[in-house]
Amino acid sequence: MTSSFEPSLSTSGMRPPLASADAPSMADSLPSINFGFEDLRNTMAQFTVKFDAFIERGRKRVLEERNQFHINLAEYEEDERMRQRDIEILNLKSQTHEQTLQKEAAEAAEMHAAISSITLERDSRLAKRDRLKQQIAETQKAISQKVEAQKSHTQHLDAQARLNFPELEFWQDYLCIRIEGAGREDRLKFVYSHLLEKDWEAEAWFELGTASRDYEVFHTRPKVDRDSLEHVVDLVNDDRDFGAFLKRIRKLFVEAMN
Repeated sequence: MTSSFEPSLSTSGMRPPLASADAPSMADSLPSINFGFEDLRNTMAQFTVKFDAFIERGRKRVLEERNQFHINLAEYEEDERMRQRDIEILNLKSQTHEQTLQKEAAEAAEMHAAISSITLERDSRLAKRDRLKQQIAETQKAISQKVEAQKSHTQHLDAQARLNFPELEFWQDYLCIRIEGAGREDRLKFVYSHLLEKDWEAEAWFELGTASRDYEVFHTRPKVDRDSLEHVVDLVNDDRDFGAFLKRIRKLFVEAMN
């Protein structure tokens, strides 16, 4: 079944009744609600104060930490400079110590070299002293032996002279010889005269060495043949016939002067 729409009915049915001037408003009829805006404002204000204080404290702490950092950095840099200075001082001391050690080592080496040189010189002088002592001892021994030999030879000559004195006088007269000193104890000078018939005053002489058992002729005037003289000396040293020796020497002088 179809119902018909009537606008008047629908509009009038949904429209509220008109209010009069004395009727209460809808807002007055709403319930009263307390949102706490004042408490919220106070809470926000307290939070803002606390937050500002927190920020201030943080800022101060950051400033203090920054200042402390700069202070610590300055102290660190100062410590670093001090350490660097200490290192430089230690390096300087180390260099000075090294130079001192090198100088002492050089002085020690020089001293050791000087000691070695002195030791070598001392050893050389000691060796030289020992050689000189040995040479002196040998020389003294040789002198003593020579003195003893000279004494023995002198005694022998004295004995022979005593035995041959009459014979020597004979040969002096027979050969016209005179015997002189030659300026030394171990030499005699034999001077001949009457060698030349045309000049009886002309003289000739020779020096005879008597230091050892064997005779030795050192000088003659005039000079005679050397080989002949050595032969005559060898003969007298062999046969010990002094008279024959004087005769042979006279003959050499006569040959040299003619």
